[in-house]
Amino acid sequence: MNNKFLYAIYQPYKWLLLIPFLAVNTLIFGIIAVLFSSLVNQRIGSYFGGVIWSRINAFVTPMFVRVSGRNNIKKGTSYVVISNHRSYYDIFLIYGWLGIDIKWIMKKELAKIPGLGFGSKKVGHIFLDRSNSRVALETLNEAKKRLVNGTSVVIFPEGTRSTTGVLGSFKKGAFKLAIDLGLPILPVSITGTGDIWPAHTMDIKPGKSLMVIHKPIDIRKYNDDNLKDLIAHARKVIEEGLDPDRRTSQILLNKSEYAADKP
Repeated sequence: MNNKFLYAIYQPYKWLLLIPFLAVNTLIFGIIAVLFSSLVNQRIGSYFGGVIWSRINAFVTPMFVRVSGRNNIKKGTSYVVISNHRSYYDIFLIYGWLGIDIKWIMKKELAKIPGLGFGSKKVGHIFLDRSNSRVALETLNEAKKRLVNGTSVVIFPEGTRSTTGVLGSFKKGAFKLAIDLGLPILPVSITGTGDIWPAHTMDIKPGKSLMVIHKPIDIRKYNDDNLKDLIAHARKVIEEGLDPDRRTSQILLNKSEYAADKP
């Protein structure tokens, strides 16, 4: 079938069903997250209001997910997880398939989204005001208290979604946090989500996504004096995961675990 024809018949589904569903689903699961966080604990609230929410949203799009490198995650270890950022669907992918308890460092504007904002605050995610460096620093210091017992934090070091697919420069906040806490950095490379929902558009469409989880970076040899070296190393790892040839090689090495995850 012609791709243009498939795209055309997808449009009524997107506008009449998918987008309203994503909005309502976000509100409902935001409420679920609040209830479970209040009545049980934040980890359970995050699972139902985050993991299940993400997988349902991926299913109805649909987004077909593959993951490589899960064996690089050590159970019970807290990480500072960093990833490239192309799309809002990066959130669904990481939340739904990374497989560890996470807190997000999110831009403050997302706190205004009904359901998402209130629910995210209740399960312990952190909203960052990048326009105020003092407040941003206080927020990151607050984040330190939540990264215990295997709970990890996710930060997009580019700071915003890339519209070109080219990996942007990395801000230092995630790396400074890792050094201050003594936590390893877990680099993640994401491809495909930018085609499913490109930044600054409403052009949502079905697609395939891949998440490559790299080996953790030991930060013990790094400090404030060589922070730039850590940033450069982490950026290179993620960038190599975005390269099709390198990505294929890594997938073949992890072939036994590289199975399609149906949302």
